[in-house]
Amino acid sequence: MSNEVQTADERRKAIQVGADELGIDDAYISTLVDTFYGKVRAHPLLGPVFDEKIGDNWDVHLTRMKDFWASVAMNAGRYSGKPVPKHKALSRAQPWHFNIWLALFHETLEETAPAPGAVPYFMERAERIAESLQLAMFGVAGLGAPKPQTEKSP
Repeated sequence: MSNEVQTADERRKAIQVGADELGIDDAYISTLVDTFYGKVRAHPLLGPVFDEKIGDNWDVHLTRMKDFWASVAMNAGRYSGKPVPKHKALSRAQPWHFNIWLALFHETLEETAPAPGAVPYFMERAERIAESLQLAMFGVAGLGAPKPQTEKSP
């Protein structure tokens, strides 16, 4: 990797070229999301967590997740949601659910990836996302959930 500073456009193009070289395109993102969330919905522990908030709106959720993963993997720029508040609203979610989610995601990638390199490409991103959501939802391990900020907090 070069030490040159890239512009935002150069970085975006590099991500798009890298994804393309791995066979990651909208068709693959659609397969990945549909297959993965089929597993999530069928999972005895994760299914109820998601169904609690999504209910009968899975078509809307899947479309949003396709835009999300296209933006993450291909820098498509189609997702503009706020995932932290949505995930914080999952009252049944537990920190260990993320391990199951990641395992199902990895399994799905192994079954569907267009190239072997796509598995670590997606998993690196999925692990960062899971860690970020866990921290936002549950705080640092051993310290409890983050405390709400008040005007008098230092």
